[in-house]
Amino acid sequence: MELQGQSTLHHGDRSWGHCSTQTQGPRERAWTQPQPLTLSSRGPGAAAGCWLLLTLTSAVLTRTRAVPVPSPLSAHPDARDCDMAQFKTLAPRELQAFRKARDAFEESLLLKDLECRSPLFPRPWDLRQLQVWERPVALQAELALTLRVLGTMANSTLGDVLDQPLHTLGHIQSQLQACALAQPTAGPRPQGRHRHRLSHWLQRLQQAPEKESPVCLEASVTFNLLRLLVRDLKCVASGHLCV
Repeated sequence: MELQGQSTLHHGDRSWGHCSTQTQGPRERAWTQPQPLTLSSRGPGAAAGCWLLLTLTSAVLTRTRAVPVPSPLSAHPDARDCDMAQFKTLAPRELQAFRKARDAFEESLLLKDLECRSPLFPRPWDLRQLQVWERPVALQAELALTLRVLGTMANSTLGDVLDQPLHTLGHIQSQLQACALAQPTAGPRPQGRHRHRLSHWLQRLQQAPEKESPVCLEASVTFNLLRLLVRDLKCVASGHLCV
């Protein structure tokens, strides 16, 4: 009966006998092929006992020299990944990618007859008017609409210039979701004009795809990109320091 490793079984008085295995050092095991080894026994009981001992020994060695198995990547944001402080200042090349996308869209508008109503993001749109806990909620809604509109525009001739902005916005969105998970369970929130303002803004963003023409919606979102990044995102990243 051929096995890996060398083991010789000898009968003792009333025991199954003695099994000995010849092992190699770690370096030798890494670079040499295991030598075939024979198990000799004087009966089926002895063979079974030695086989059991070899199996247990192999299991112990495997546990002590186990190879670490990488943890599977989570498909959902983890609260431990929350790090909004990184967005207080974006890299110049990232901002340049957004400016390039805005300029390319502005050039495409020259060929269109654009007649839009009041802007989707009016001048009073300032997250500093909201309470600190409300600002990430408003930014998430603003970001969700932006990603939706830019994702549609990426299927047009602007696809190349929108690749980097979409990647950056997607990363920001994942961080916002992770930070939302990191927040403790909210208690009663104060009601008042601040709460009314947030509800009004959220409703405005939700209804925009139905009330605005596609080209006007694209214009509003594109021309709001830099304000989203430089003002709104920075305000949320600064927390209580944004006043």
